[in-house]
Amino acid sequence: MNNYTIPIIIPAYEPDEKLITLLDELKNAGLFPVIVVDDGSDKSSFGHLFEEANDKYGALVLRHAVNMGKGRALKDAFNYCLNEYSDMIGVITADSDGQHTITDIKRIKAELLEFKDSLILGCRNFDESGIPARSVFGNKATNKVMGALAGVKVSDTQTGLRAIPAEFMKYLLNEKGERFEFETNMLLATKTLGIPIREVEIQTIYLEENKSSHFRPIRDSAMIYAIFVKFIISSLSASVLDMLLFALFCRILKNAGQLPVGYIMLSTVMARIISAIYNFSINYKVVFKGHGSRLAAGLKYAALAVVIMLLSGYGVTFFHGMIPSVPEVVVKIPVDCILFLLSFFIQREVVYK
Repeated sequence: MNNYTIPIIIPAYEPDEKLITLLDELKNAGLFPVIVVDDGSDKSSFGHLFEEANDKYGALVLRHAVNMGKGRALKDAFNYCLNEYSDMIGVITADSDGQHTITDIKRIKAELLEFKDSLILGCRNFDESGIPARSVFGNKATNKVMGALAGVKVSDTQTGLRAIPAEFMKYLLNEKGERFEFETNMLLATKTLGIPIREVEIQTIYLEENKSSHFRPIRDSAMIYAIFVKFIISSLSASVLDMLLFALFCRILKNAGQLPVGYIMLSTVMARIISAIYNFSINYKVVFKGHGSRLAAGLKYAALAVVIMLLSGYGVTFFHGMIPSVPEVVVKIPVDCILFLLSFFIQREVVYK
């Protein structure tokens, strides 16, 4: 039997008796130490619950003077645990609202003991009956968007039951997000660091139609959308530059006489070289925030740019040949829209991985 310390962290904002029930079950199951974070709850109305958590159940209570958000509560608890438990391999986070059972917490702990370098997620099954419609929609929509735009494919992006390795906790102390968005950013960070994600199916419990939830699917998942929005802005600005240069070069070269290749292809190449240099710089620094070798990323980007450029040039040439009455620039727009999506996925998965 190992002697690793695995603290249970419970962030709580104005909780009810379900917090006490959870603490009682944790104590009876021998799961400790327990860190409860009072995230600015009104002391006159909720103070007795936190006092009972400490006095009767031995939980350490960290207090925020005002409500600072779940992300800040988790970070403060991470920092405390990293400083206090030298033999800690990770922590388990659980919600205070009764949605996580002792059985599932034990299963998450067992998974962490076996896979010490992985982020373990307790994932709910949203195909079960009786789940509030807004929760089904919010979760499934966010799951699909995160998979498509960020390349992080998990079945439950919003679960609060997680086992987080100690080394990952250190990185997360400086991760953006002070409220629920922190949990989303945590998932995105696994892709940046190459941390495996393992899922454990847990019981799906919603109490009172999940009225106590403070999660806002669109606002709190904003960082997922921000990646794609920044890529769109970067690509559109590069595309505008590319289109203007393409039109300029077409005008100059159309009647230039003998050329080594068609004027459309040559215009495409010249415009794309200039716009690609601009686009790479923006994507590396702002969109995908590359951490590796800039040269390696640049070479991969250059290879991708050449392929996309050739596909664009041949595609526009082919379709313009079929419909010569349509201006070249008009033909180029739908061709490049398709290539835009292809470029996004390749850049995300290969160039800046």
